Amino acid sequence: MIDAVIAREGGYSNHPADRGGETRWGITKGVARQHGYQGAMRLLPREQAVDIYTRIYWLRPRLDDVAKRAPALAAELFDIAVNMGAGIAIGFLQRALNALNRGGRDYGDIAVDRVIGPKTLAALEYFLSHRGQKAESVLLRAVDSLQGARYISLAESRPANEAFLYGWLAHRTRP
Repeated sequence: MIDAVIAREGGYSNHPADRGGETRWGITKGVARQHGYQGAMRLLPREQAVDIYTRIYWLRPRLDDVAKRAPALAAELFDIAVNMGAGIAIGFLQRALNALNRGGRDYGDIAVDRVIGPKTLAALEYFLSHRGQKAESVLLRAVDSLQGARYISLAESRPANEAFLYGWLAHRTRP
């Protein structure tokens, strides 16, 4: 997953419309600085980017726990976390689980607190084990829908984001 993100994000970038400013391997200058890198962004080592992706966007939000239950979903949540932040990715998961609980008949609504904890994992486990073979793909589609809607909203609210909308949507298209 990390290799795919790095390949997609490419090397160094400093697009004038990107509020993130300078990036390398998809890591913004601000994130790099928060995690100890003080050098020129053009020179951020790939290994340091991999370490940041692993610690901040995979392990800290507990996507490894999601991957044990739903690997494709965890990969998508990772991608969203990298692009929008882990809290938003987890919030999408929690909102989708709540919307798919059949009015609370399957499991009670969980707090959309943007944290993967025992209640989120229990709801995920119940959903996957009780909704059949397509459960993970249905949940993945719900999360993708929330992601797409957010991208459209970002482009509508800030016209400069239109420069990125096609790319945001293009690499998420599933066959």
